[in-house]
Amino acid sequence: MTALNRVPSLMARAGTASALTIAAVGGSIVVPGIASEAAAATHATKALKIAASKKGAPYRYGATGPSRFDCSGLTLYSFKKAGKKLPRTAAQQYNRTRHVSASSRKAGDLVFFHSGRSVYHVGIYAGKGKIWHAPKTGDVVRLQKIWTKSVWYGRVK
Repeated sequence: MTALNRVPSLMARAGTASALTIAAVGGSIVVPGIASEAAAATHATKALKIAASKKGAPYRYGATGPSRFDCSGLTLYSFKKAGKKLPRTAAQQYNRTRHVSASSRKAGDLVFFHSGRSVYHVGIYAGKGKIWHAPKTGDVVRLQKIWTKSVWYGRVK
């Protein structure tokens, strides 16, 4: 008998089983709303890898790839290749994401730099306080430590 076949008998004996118990015996559980979070995580992971693959690509204002980018052009391009559509500018992208707290941020979330209520820059969170982004004219797509606390986080839906 495989572990998966034992799940129903385990549940019958215990009455209910936790997700950890089910996972421990190789089963799966469907919870409403979780599938969409998992799909979002998959898109975010792909977008992060795509942005990282553009390391060294030159910055050009208004560019959306595939070989030159501005900040929102990089995020637009990366998520488009990962199967998600974003609007063009950093501010528009902020308005289209599900806002999350710094403590809830995950790799693949967008990081929005702001002054007051105005968003002026965007990158893709890479984890450990770093982002992939296209910084400015004369620079290239690169991984960089977040340099300010004036950031907001957004998860692409």
